[in-house]
Amino acid sequence: MNFLKRNSTILLVALFSSVLYYFFAYHTVRTQFTQVVTIWLLLFSGYYLLTKKTKIPTNYYLTIAIVFRLIFIATIPNLSQDFYRFIWDGRMIFEGFNPYISLPEIFINEGNYPIKQATELYAGMGAMNGSHFTNYPPINQLCFYIAALLSNESILGAAIVMRVIIILADIGIFYFGYKLLKNLNKNPNLIFLYLLNPFIIIELTGNLHFEPVMLFFFVWALYNLQKKNWILSAFLIAFSINVKLIPLLFLPLFFFWFIKKENNIQWNQFGKLILFYSIIILMSIALFVPFFSNELIDSYTNSIGLWFRNFEFNASFYYILREIGYMFRGYNEIATIGKITPVLTILFLAYLTFFKRNNLFETLATSMLFGLSFYYFTTTTMHPWYLATLIVLSIFTKYRFPLIWSAMIILSYQAYANTPWKENLWFVFVEYLVVYLFMFYEIKTHSRLSGKNCYEKEKESGL
Repeated sequence: MNFLKRNSTILLVALFSSVLYYFFAYHTVRTQFTQVVTIWLLLFSGYYLLTKKTKIPTNYYLTIAIVFRLIFIATIPNLSQDFYRFIWDGRMIFEGFNPYISLPEIFINEGNYPIKQATELYAGMGAMNGSHFTNYPPINQLCFYIAALLSNESILGAAIVMRVIIILADIGIFYFGYKLLKNLNKNPNLIFLYLLNPFIIIELTGNLHFEPVMLFFFVWALYNLQKKNWILSAFLIAFSINVKLIPLLFLPLFFFWFIKKENNIQWNQFGKLILFYSIIILMSIALFVPFFSNELIDSYTNSIGLWFRNFEFNASFYYILREIGYMFRGYNEIATIGKITPVLTILFLAYLTFFKRNNLFETLATSMLFGLSFYYFTTTTMHPWYLATLIVLSIFTKYRFPLIWSAMIILSYQAYANTPWKENLWFVFVEYLVVYLFMFYEIKTHSRLSGKNCYEKEKESGL
């Protein structure tokens, strides 16, 4: 009680934010762009006030974070329709179908309704989603199946089950992230830069994107890697990949973690690295075995390929290259550019792998942060919820530009204020301009400080 008296501002901010979350969850639709942005900016103002004080007891922070999430418990997502496909996939598994080789569109067009509320779910997901094979990995599918198992006849009921899973995953991220920060001699309350972030609460808990489940396994894996429990870490990374594929990008970056100590290469540790990678790859394959069929590889790879060949949303450098293509060739270059940008990402990851000291945890986390950022800066499709991984990684580094991006990315929703939806590239330009300016400011600042520290060390050593 004395704490609340001394920190009444924190309580008022939390109460005001709760009211805003309620209005966002129950009285806002994504076509109301002005209302969406206004509430969003007010919530981020409250987020700044809540997180600028680092001496607030952890249990108060955690209680506030959980309460904010529980406000959304009985809502239907209002910024995304992907959850309808989640429910569809889960109920298909429940009914004995393989979701990886079944197209919702075919069932509906044939007048065949294999699951409860099939027409409602298909209408909710949209014809575009329903015309493509699912690309959600097996552990993600397990979450969908649990929702079908516990609520097979209610869309809202299934949404509640999935939301509980996501909230529990966030609590898991808190548990292992808090411990990892303590092990790294960092302020453990930095984990609340993730847990209290309005973007995380609205996009993940509110809109039922399963990044928290992926990040739960991944943060748990990083905690064990830092504790040198690398075998358990390998299994957890495989589980993380089988929720969302993004952690696959990080695999090369572990190279020097195993075979480099200080500035010396220890080739006798190479066997551990090979076993580490083998566990991840074999476990990831094993989790697909229950769904294996002759059509699985073709349908899954085709679905993944669509993100590089067909979809465009909230892109950065890709839009610049697209405009250049229009000028010289007169048509969209996504088929060509979509093949080039993954190659550029691989080359950048190779640079980070072999030219950064990734045997140090903070350097490893920083390489992951910038490697994934490079991919997002060059991709053809940058959905808002992808940012969650960058936010978690930033907590273990000196960089905070993903937090700025999480505030600015709401500008991408301006596209949904139009019917049919259409992007205004000026909003996209402002979003990325602010992000790039802040990121380069941070890079310059930390480079200068790093150089100054090196100079001071040289003076102390007499060099």
